[in-house]
Amino acid sequence: MKVSLNSGVLEGNNGPVLSVVFSPNGQRLVSGSRDKTVRIWDADKGTQIGDPLTVHSGDIFSVAVSPDGKHIVSGSQDNTIRLWDMETRTQVGDPLKGHTNYVTSVAFSPDGQHVVSCSGDETVRLWDVESGTQIGDPWTGHEHWVRCVAYSRDGTLVASSSHDETVRIWDAAKHEPIDAPLKHGSVVFSVSFSPNGKQLASGSSSREIRLWDVETREQISKPFSGHASFVSSVCFSPDGKLLVSGSYDWTVRIWDVETGGQVGEPLRGHDDWVQCVTFSPDGRKVASASRDSTIRLWDIDNYITWARL
Repeated sequence: MKVSLNSGVLEGNNGPVLSVVFSPNGQRLVSGSRDKTVRIWDADKGTQIGDPLTVHSGDIFSVAVSPDGKHIVSGSQDNTIRLWDMETRTQVGDPLKGHTNYVTSVAFSPDGQHVVSCSGDETVRLWDVESGTQIGDPWTGHEHWVRCVAYSRDGTLVASSSHDETVRIWDAAKHEPIDAPLKHGSVVFSVSFSPNGKQLASGSSSREIRLWDVETREQISKPFSGHASFVSSVCFSPDGKLLVSGSYDWTVRIWDVETGGQVGEPLRGHDDWVQCVTFSPDGRKVASASRDSTIRLWDIDNYITWARL
């Protein structure tokens, strides 16, 4: 028995798509690409809304949408962060400048007042959205490129992952690391907090996904294994029961968080590395961005039911 999963292919980018995220209401997708554009998509129709946002002068490594759905933030190879108005598709204020290397990841705080970013300059930085200014000094401690940052849902913690083969958990208010770094043992490309904030997932060049207890900072159970190449992106489902991962093996995979087992077969369709994966707010769809210049939407609701029969 086979189930149709691919509910849409979003085409139009002129280069690898490096980041994709749903709006909080699930009606739109926002993507960032190596063609130096940010694009907004209708998540139901699979069509692009308006013209691409084209102010950046380098690859767009990361995009995020504010909790109220009104703003987009993008981080780029041009070392800048830019804020955009979702409706007017215009830049808000001046670029946020301070990083001295590529901005590799950006994330909004749950209250929408701050943006956290990381960079090839080995730092994590915090920004005030309203004023567009950096808050305090850069957060230092990583010894190589920082690849990904993520906020806990309550906004008290930030996680960062790095080429230095570690994950760090930071106190968002004090701007300082909590305890020693979590040693992954391989380049860590992506991190994601569970919705309840108790677990942290990380994906790495070891082809594995590791799950960590946020409070004890100890690894939980064995690594999730199955990908045949680097795990580039991980994301928890809204209910925290599932994890989606994307890999350089061109596949997207769904995992049962409690058992660590893969749910069903790998989701195939991309013709190159999968760079980013994300769940829709209702947990019924997954979006994946790829080096093949496309975004794919996967209708996983029926798939999960079928896979568990």
